[in-house]
Formats: sequence, structure tokens, C-alpha cells
Amino acid sequence: MAKLILDLPIICRLRIIKFPHYAVNSFTIKRFCNVLYKVLSSLLSKRLLFISNCGGSFRVSRHFSKHQKKNDRDDCSSVSLSFEDIPVKNIRNFSIIAHVDHGKSTLADRLLEITGVLEPKTSNRQVLDRLQVERERGITVKAQTASLTYCYKGENYLLNLIDTPGHVDFSNEVSRSLAACQGVILLIDSNQGVQAQTVANFYLAFGQNLVIIPVLNKIDLKNANPEAAIQQLNTLFGIEPKDVLKISAKLGTGVVNLIEAIIERLPSPPSDRDGPFRGLLFDSWYDQYRGVIGLFYIKDGKVEPGDVIKWCNTGKQYKVKTIGILQPEEIPVTKLVGGQVGYISCNMRSIKEAQIGDTVVLSNRPAEPLPGFKSSRPMVFAGIYPMDQSEHSVLRSAIEKLTLNDNAVTVDIDSSPALGQGWRLGFLGLLHLEVFTQRLEQEFGAMAIVTSPSVTYKVFIHGKKNIDKYGGEELLISNPLQFPDVQIIREIQEPIVLGTIISPDLYLGSIMELCMEHRGVQQSATNIDDTRILLKFLLPLNEIVIDFHDNLKSISSGFASFDYEERGYVPSNLAKMSIFLNGKEVAELSSITHCSKASDFGKRMCRKLLDIIPRQQFQVAIQAKVGGKIVGRETLKPYRKDVTAKLYGGDVTRRMKLLQRQSEGKQKLKMIANIALPRETFINVLKR
Repeated sequence: MAKLILDLPIICRLRIIKFPHYAVNSFTIKRFCNVLYKVLSSLLSKRLLFISNCGGSFRVSRHFSKHQKKNDRDDCSSVSLSFEDIPVKNIRNFSIIAHVDHGKSTLADRLLEITGVLEPKTSNRQVLDRLQVERERGITVKAQTASLTYCYKGENYLLNLIDTPGHVDFSNEVSRSLAACQGVILLIDSNQGVQAQTVANFYLAFGQNLVIIPVLNKIDLKNANPEAAIQQLNTLFGIEPKDVLKISAKLGTGVVNLIEAIIERLPSPPSDRDGPFRGLLFDSWYDQYRGVIGLFYIKDGKVEPGDVIKWCNTGKQYKVKTIGILQPEEIPVTKLVGGQVGYISCNMRSIKEAQIGDTVVLSNRPAEPLPGFKSSRPMVFAGIYPMDQSEHSVLRSAIEKLTLNDNAVTVDIDSSPALGQGWRLGFLGLLHLEVFTQRLEQEFGAMAIVTSPSVTYKVFIHGKKNIDKYGGEELLISNPLQFPDVQIIREIQEPIVLGTIISPDLYLGSIMELCMEHRGVQQSATNIDDTRILLKFLLPLNEIVIDFHDNLKSISSGFASFDYEERGYVPSNLAKMSIFLNGKEVAELSSITHCSKASDFGKRMCRKLLDIIPRQQFQVAIQAKVGGKIVGRETLKPYRKDVTAKLYGGDVTRRMKLLQRQSEGKQKLKMIANIALPRETFINVLKR
């Protein structure tokens, strides 16, 4: 019987082939082994692996990177490596958190190369950014996992890397990833220094009691100023300069020292491998052949294919089909043990049963569920409708599968007289909305109409009959169509956020003016160093979800960074603005606005409708009304036939008579005719 001895089975992806004893003899086995040895040798000759023929058995081992020290290679070259055999004390689970474009994905590429997962080559760029939208936009949208092995001081270590997004709209991905980690790498650009998202990520990790390794990246740039960045870290967070590492993720400078710092500074995961199995679900995706696949942090115990697992939240039970790790490709393994991060497939077809933050246990060995983590609350809402109602089921299926992979999105059924049946979706921000709709189109081929985004308001009503009618005194309104009559409203509250802006002091005046225009209230101003300042403003969420970030980048020449966190609700002077065409209200075009900006917003809306609404045979008056007051008005001129074209001279009274008759006909038509707006008109008005 041929036997395969694999030091790294997950790298070469070999499976043991079993032959019936009556089907082969020793000569057949020997010939098979020789052929297999030649094939593997040719395939892996340029990889970081080597194979030794041991007379009927093979030993497949990993070549060590040139970055590793010689004594490490000598100590570990003969050690047989299997993931489940690595003790818990040699496991490190960590994330990379940073501001946008500070080099997280590039550092992940170097870590994959140095640990032997990838062959070093120039085409290794953003390897963990697997989505098309991530490649096109150059940003990380989804947190990705890679299990790496590294030999240090004669021992093999398992490093579970989770690469997280940097944009504020994907902070939910960061918080979920940190739930499976014991430490983080806080990455800072040596050229830009501490940015707004750097501050937010630091306190997010600090609040979860994670060990933080501060790292300065891009030290190879000629404009890099690591000393200034170190001083900023000390001023803002109290980090000692001796604890800061300096690297160049692009060139690989100092990355080996970073790996050793991860091993030395970060603690191993607290795990009891002999105890009952407990796994925390922190990510999932859908495969059309295998169903729901969950990514788990294995807290305690072990799980193998064939085990029956139970979801603590729903109580449903499933039989485990396949398990494995990500490297970053899916690599099947025989078991997952405590301290590891891996995926589990159990042929689950119901998407709603895989709830992020849920705990799975063995059905025959129950255990207490893990505490999970707090999910982010959606802050921006938009309607999504199919281009044609015949595509409703296709879009519904695509939304269900994509929300499984992005659980921060909330889905509620909605309908519009103009656009038909659809959904009201909640997002963490405007970029989150754009990326979601782009993924719908690219990954599922689903074309959708997306309405203009809005936020959720709290409306308090009075009167016992009104409270009974609406089911409570407090109403949550995210759609203007749900806005109650102004006469029964006691108070309206809008969500506010605490915005953090870091910018060179050269643009201080312009930034403060921009914040004031968006109804901001300054909370504090702190000098980070001689040239940069940190500002904190309370801002209404509705004022920043559309174009605030773009305007901030424009007036600061791209140097300012912005981050925000929710701060609850405050009373505000808000009102519903309605659109009237020839005195008839068009409910689908309603919106909620602040009274101080109602006039400008109403005029802008009327001018937009003037360009979009098709001309009629009669004059159309476009009006924007708040309460009982008209705040904007435009007039759409009618089509006019030249009724005097056949007159060749003659008395002028004949000409005036024809024009008068035409005018009377237009007035009569205006009173009795209905304005038929095509569906494209609503799409152009409502979409972003």
C-alpha cells in the first residue's frame, strides 16, 4: 500500500489514494509511486516546496524563504508540520488595521511571500483583495483570512492573518474581525502620519483589550518623516517610541522583524482543546454547490467531517461535510482544533440561519455559547427596485446571497406606485451603498434602480387615537412616504455623529466654514504637531452622507481625512417637502429637509425636475411646498403649434382670434388633463 507522508498537505493539495488490495500488486504500487514522484517534482520545481523519494513513500516539505535566518532553517528543516499538531501556545491570531491606502494589502502580500505561501514575484499585488470591486477601486471591502506558517527559534508557528478594510463605511468588517483576534498591527503611513481612521481603529482595538503593535510603513519614500509620525503616536495614544517598528511593505524591509514581533508580543489564543467544541461565526458566503460556508474562530475543542453541529441561536443541526483553512485559497484539512481560524461547510441551504456572531457546538456535547460581538447599526437607507418587475425574483435572490456575505446590510420589503415592488436597504455609509450595488451587478448580474439615500428620523406624535393608529408614540421614519401629518407631530429628532477631521492647519478656515454650512457644532481642536490639527464636530448625519467627504477632500487638496461615529438623536426643525405638478401632489418625489435649507433645496429640486419631466401639450407648474408655503417654482413650457402659419397677410384681428382660441384650448386642457410621467422620469429623479 502506497503511503504519502506530507509535511505540508495543504500547500501541495494531495489526497491519499486508497487501492483495494485485490486490484493492485507491489509492482503496480511501485510504478505508480515513481510516476507520481516525477509529476510532482516537475510541477513543484519552481515552487517553495521539495519532494524526497523515500522508497515507496514521499516527504513533501516547505522551502524556507531567503528572509529567514540560517539557524531557523537548520532547526526546522526536519520538523514534520501539520496544522492540528501545532500547539495553542504557537498560534497567533491578528489583524492589520489602518487608514485608507496606508499599505494593509501590500503588507499582507509580503507576509504571504515571506512565509512561503506565495512565490515572490512582481505580480503579487493585493492578493487578498479578491473581489472585482476591490481591484477596480483599489480599496479593501471584505476582510480576508490567510493561515501562515513560520519557523522561529526552532519551533513552527501558525499565524492567522485577517486583512481588514480601512474605510469608515466598512468598520463593521473590522469589528467582526477583531472578535477572532488577540492582537492587531496598527499600520501608519510615514508620509501622512496619523489619520482620522487611525484614531478610530486604535480606540476600537483598545476597547477590546487587544495588544497593539504600532508599525510605520513606507519608510522608503523620500518624503517619509517617521520621527514626526512617532511623535504623533506618542502625543495621541501615549505609545513609546521604542515600541514602534519601521518597515517598507513594498520592498519587504523590516517585515521579518515584524513577524518576530508578532510572535513575541502577541498572546496565544485562550483555548481548551480537550473541552467541548465551540466556534464563533464571524463571516460567511454562499456557494451554489455547497450552500452556506461559514468562517469560524475555533474557541475550544475540535471538529471533524462527519460531526453533527448545532447552532445555538436557531437550534438547527447539520452534519459537517468539509472543513479547511484559507491560505488564502480554500485548503481542506482533516480537523480544526482550538485556536485556529477555518471554514466549515455543512450543506446549509437556508441563508437566514447563518447569523453572524452565532456559536456552533457539537450536538452530542453541548456547551455555553460565546458572547459574540455588537454589530454596527445601518445609518443610510435607500430603495432598491428591479429595472423590470419580471426580474424581481432574480434581484431578490441576489440580495439574499449578498447580504449573507455582508451582514451589515438590513433588508425590508418596500413598494412604490412608480417603481413597483422593491426593498428598503440600510447601509453603513454612501460608499457601502455604492459597493453593494456594484457587487450586485458584477457578481450576480442583477441590474437595479437605487433611489437617493436618506437617514432614519425619530418622530414623536401626540393624541391617543393617533398613537393607537401608528402603534406607538415614537415612529422611526426612513421613507418620506411614511411621514405623518404635521398636525399630530410633537417633536422630530435626527441622528447626529461626532466627526473627526485631521488636516494641515493651512486649510483650517475652509474646513470650519464647510462644517458650519452643514450645520456642524465644533467640539474641540487639538494640535497634533506644528503643522497638523485634529478637529471634532457634531454633524447631522443627513448632511454628510451625500457630498461632505468629497467637498472636504476638494477644499483641502486631498490632505484632510474624515471619520465619524454615531452620537444618538437630537431634536431638530425638520419638515416634509412635497412636489406638486399643476396643483397635484406627486408623493413619490417627497423628501425630508431642514427648515433652514428648505428654500434652497426646493428651488434646486424644481430646476432638476424642469430638465427631466417631458414637455406636455399644456403648461406644467412645478412647485415645492413645505407645510402650506411654496418654497420653489418652475414652469414647464408647453408644445405650441403655429396656428398662424396659413395666414398670408390679411387683417390682424384674424391672427389674434386664432391665438386666442389656441390659448383657451390650452387652459381647458390644463384643467382636465392628467400629467402622465413615464417611469424613466421617476428613475432619473429618485436615483443617486
